[in-house]
Amino acid sequence: MAMQILLSTEKASQAWGDNALLSFNGEQAIIHLAQNNEKNHRTFVQKAARKLRGQGIKDVELVGELWQLEYCWVFYQGFYTAKQDWAVEFPELGEDHDELLARIQCGDFVREIINLSSSVITPIELVRRSVDFISEQAEQVERESAVKFEVISGETLLEQNYQGIWAVGKGSANPPALLQLDFNPTGDEDAPVFACLVGKGITFDSGGYSIKPSNFMESMKSDMGGAALLVGALGLAIARGLTQRVKLYLCCAENMVSHNAFKLGDVITYRNDVTAEIMNTDAEGRLALADGLILASEQKAQFILDAATLTGAAKIAVGNDYHSVLSMDDELVSALLRSAQDEQEPFWRLPFESFHREQISSSFAKISNTSSVAVSAGASTATAFLSYFVENYQQNWLHIDCSATYRKSASDLWATGATGIGVQTIANLLLTQAASF
Repeated sequence: MAMQILLSTEKASQAWGDNALLSFNGEQAIIHLAQNNEKNHRTFVQKAARKLRGQGIKDVELVGELWQLEYCWVFYQGFYTAKQDWAVEFPELGEDHDELLARIQCGDFVREIINLSSSVITPIELVRRSVDFISEQAEQVERESAVKFEVISGETLLEQNYQGIWAVGKGSANPPALLQLDFNPTGDEDAPVFACLVGKGITFDSGGYSIKPSNFMESMKSDMGGAALLVGALGLAIARGLTQRVKLYLCCAENMVSHNAFKLGDVITYRNDVTAEIMNTDAEGRLALADGLILASEQKAQFILDAATLTGAAKIAVGNDYHSVLSMDDELVSALLRSAQDEQEPFWRLPFESFHREQISSSFAKISNTSSVAVSAGASTATAFLSYFVENYQQNWLHIDCSATYRKSASDLWATGATGIGVQTIANLLLTQAASF
């Protein structure tokens, strides 16, 4: 039998402690919001959901008149666990029902695919599931004919000169892959591309010959979090009524150690003639993303957005609680931060300036895949590397270093594993920017 969960604007009885968030009455749990500032009510509902899960409660029904879309959504986020051994019954939400369902579908896709083992989510499987998910979202809004895609994998990547993805993935028995997906709801094959999304899909990162220690490697099934985030965000934008053309590029590979793996001192020559020296095989995500950014630049879209679990430096700066955004385009950054505020998701801007591009010099190539200065801003120099593959890097390009995609341990808001943070913000950005396209 499901436990009923009610919201109350009254304080809990003193018997439950000072300013208690939760109280219980038989088979009912009551979440008390009276003692908290109204703007924090979402946070406290999510905390209450985590507390209930911590007490072993698995089956709940949200009852009462105070439940609305945002409370239902944050309760679901807090109640979610990777084992998915639970059930939530929602109240009638009227016109908000479809929005809640879309958030759950898109958020669950992101969280599940990140949480699954890398023995399941190989590069090809990541591509396959991403195509299936976007196609399903398009079908639900009767846009199934709007989705076209091409997958390039294995040695075909080398033959077609996608050198970065090939270099990173060639050491694995699971072949690397590039997904090029075109969502074009206009019906016009010549319609301009409104936006390009480029995601890092490293399905497992051992660090290569610059091998990670075990305590850093254990969560590296999540290194495809940027790709998953963009698939979920595009899916939510489609569900919310996206009518402009968007192209999605997923750069997918496993970074493994073998006799075929790329090595320190190797030089990659990209299709835009930029050469990059490998000084650290654990800085592999930027090498793969470069191929996708070159393709995105060729589309002459209104803007390019890439997302990647790219650097430990960003995580040190903002922890697991924020995604970082880096860009020279102040207007586009402001648009993203407004979208984040609208959706109540945490994003924080980190610096990216022209001098960062000078900090990745190489004696043997145009650039190095790591900083060449003693003390560097790792997230900024990683962005600088990517900028060499964006035709007009100073405008219309956003890089998201998505530190908040995955938690190695639980918090008072989130279970261990993937969070899905950022899906709503990027979907919102696509829709608001599309309105003026």
